[in-house]
Amino acid sequence: MALDAARSAPPGAPAPTSARRTAASPARRSDDARSGNFAAIDLGTNNCRLLIARPEAEGFMVVDAFSRVVRLGEGLASTGRLADAAMDRALSALSVCADKLRRRRVTLARSVATEACRRAENGMAFVERVQRETGIKLDVISAQEEARLAVFGCYSLLETGDGPALIFDIGGGSTELVLVEMDGDQPRILDWQSAPWGVVSLTESVSRQDSSSAGRAETYAQMRERVREAFAAFAARLPISGALRLLGTSGTVTTLASVHLRLPRYDRQAIDGLIVSSAEMRAVAVELAGMSIEERMRLPCIGEERADLVVAGCAILEGILDLWPAERLGVADRGIREGILRGLIESAVVASRRRVGQ
Repeated sequence: MALDAARSAPPGAPAPTSARRTAASPARRSDDARSGNFAAIDLGTNNCRLLIARPEAEGFMVVDAFSRVVRLGEGLASTGRLADAAMDRALSALSVCADKLRRRRVTLARSVATEACRRAENGMAFVERVQRETGIKLDVISAQEEARLAVFGCYSLLETGDGPALIFDIGGGSTELVLVEMDGDQPRILDWQSAPWGVVSLTESVSRQDSSSAGRAETYAQMRERVREAFAAFAARLPISGALRLLGTSGTVTTLASVHLRLPRYDRQAIDGLIVSSAEMRAVAVELAGMSIEERMRLPCIGEERADLVVAGCAILEGILDLWPAERLGVADRGIREGILRGLIESAVVASRRRVGQ
């Protein structure tokens, strides 16, 4: 099932849902549509992320950034609702974002929420509360739009080559798989799937037995089987031939790449754009899955925040490597936020040109 034309528009097209001027700061009038600061907020099932940037001739320069693990989807699988504590954590993070929007004098912003708010019975009530308490208006975007934004945020890191490539985003509540081919210097989406497993939802779907190596192996096997089943229909449609290209964007692939490099602390410059052997990344996944949670906590690029969730990410990554057996894996520390910013900036330019032409 291919994305419709509006969803798969190139980065130069206007954003498919309305980009709102932030309530935190009035828009400044300017004859230059590329002046001022632009912002993107991505509220996911596990993380809240903000990126503020200033447009430049060849893209944009980051002015400010913020990321916090909020676990908005914690408990969602069993209750169907966002928990009070989870909503409070997310609101606290979004309040920090709202303050940064004001202080950085952001002129145009787009804020999106993904799987947790899509799935939760009280998702829209939470969105309304966020607007009342922070002034931030969240767009609860579809899985299609989430996939599109992830692609247009990171496709520039794809290795050159012929034929289709697979781009994936392992989130907290879902995983987006997108088959693309390059049409000139822009990606064209050929097929896609949003699977219901992310690091939070998959972790909560199995009864964990982490006290012994045998128990950990059984838990991991259950995760791998659920991922295989979720990917099966998409895997059957994939054209597996030629030199396969693979690019991943998410906390899972950046974390595993950091472990692979034995970094003492996370270093975006070392990770963003890294090309790693798929076999080496699979080996890291298997190694992490076999560790106790205490052993994972002691790894500097995992720590307490990710120690319990990274195993699910490993299972999802192995499932992706099974269905798209590329020899190399590209790693992107960019995605939805960058895709939003690209759309905002280009849409502003288009609107400015229309005004000038009138």
